[in-house]
Amino acid sequence: MNKIILVEDDEKLSSLIKNYLQKYEFDVTVLGDGNLAVDAILSRQPDLVVLDLMLPGKDGLAICREIRSKYAGSILFLTASEDDMDHVAGVELGADDFNVKPIQPRVLLARIRMLLRRNEAQRVNTPIAQNRKEKTEHHKVLTFGTLSIQYSKRSVTLSGDTVTLTTGEFELLWLFANHAEETLSRDFIYKTLRGIEYDGMDRAIDTKVANLRKKLGDNASLSTRIITVRGQGYLFVPDSWGNG
Repeated sequence: MNKIILVEDDEKLSSLIKNYLQKYEFDVTVLGDGNLAVDAILSRQPDLVVLDLMLPGKDGLAICREIRSKYAGSILFLTASEDDMDHVAGVELGADDFNVKPIQPRVLLARIRMLLRRNEAQRVNTPIAQNRKEKTEHHKVLTFGTLSIQYSKRSVTLSGDTVTLTTGEFELLWLFANHAEETLSRDFIYKTLRGIEYDGMDRAIDTKVANLRKKLGDNASLSTRIITVRGQGYLFVPDSWGNG
């Protein structure tokens, strides 16, 4: 039974969602206060978090920011706003999907199932999941000059300094590093990390690349470490990270 934590302060709406999802055999825990969410999510590690943007205490974006690097499941935002800025902020913080209010239960259920299928496909089929199964050390730590990526601890250091990444950013960097000197298309990246085909419109990968460049000291306009190959995708350059 998949476990879901629903963080929503509207009691009528949270009750409706919980009762509906329970009919489809989901184990749903409801929290009505944003201040309670971080500890509950990190301690229980549910399969999916449904998170309202506007909450008493900590808002949804603040919660997402705090849990993303320590929580491996999916985050689906509920929002009454169709403002693109809210969506961009959520994506940059690691949100996986959005459902705009008023909620249509069947649509919400479909989005939840899609995210859970994507997570399962990623665990079973991706090179990252396969590397997890292989117990050899060279698959757990990748080093390029002053850049070191350790998968088991999900840690990244550059010139000895720790680089804090979201889960999505780390998985993308790990994928790039495992395919150094290969141009990876957006379609390949989406299929590998999300288990879905690229629709030609979603800019989430581009946003994560931009965040990686910023955090890894790669000039956005003159990138030398993660290069954009026009019309093809992205290229991780292994010899551009200085001397280790």
